[in-house]
This record gives sequence, C-alpha cells and structure tokens, in this order.
Amino acid sequence: VREKALLFGVEIIKLANDLERRKFYVLAKQVLRSGTSIGANLAESFDAQSRNDFLSKINIALKEARETEYWFHLLELSGIYTANELSCAQTLNEILAMLVATKKTIKINSK
Repeated sequence: VREKALLFGVEIIKLANDLERRKFYVLAKQVLRSGTSIGANLAESFDAQSRNDFLSKINIALKEARETEYWFHLLELSGIYTANELSCAQTLNEILAMLVATKKTIKINSK
C-alpha cells in the first residue's frame, strides 16, 4: 500500500496542477493536501513507536483517503471532471480497501 500511495501522490500532484491551470485554486490545494497526506502518513507508520502509534497513522491515512474521495465526488458532481477523467479514483479505492483491511487486521491481532 505504501508504494501505491506514493504513485497515487504523483497522480494527485498532476491533478492539482491541472486544477490550478483551470483556476480552481482552492480545490487544487484541498486535493493536493489530502491526497498526498495518505502516503506521508503511511511513510510515518513504518517508524511507529508502538502498535497504537502505527494504528493512529493508519487511521489518519484512512481519514485523508476518505477526504480525497469526497473531493473526487465533488469534482465529478460539479462537472469539473468526468469519472473517466478521474482515473486515479480507482487507485484511491484500492488504497481505501487496503487501509481498511490493515486496520481490521491490527485490531484483531491486538485482542
């Protein structure tokens, strides 16, 4: 999931650049912040000080992924992009599934 989030971050940077080019500055900033934060929190999780710290970083990454999902829906519903133009949304769905599975596994193993 770490590598997938890194590559997703690259796609987010491209998307934010396109939004800025089209003068959607606030949306560009929001998508860039939440979309790149996923990978940043996963990177931090690899040096977690404890299981709880690791889970906290996973939870933050998951929250940022959900926020990014919101921005994607907003971009689509507002007509700024079509679903096909937001091709990185499929990658986001895969990241979300991995993060949810990781969270469940950690909680099961903590009992």
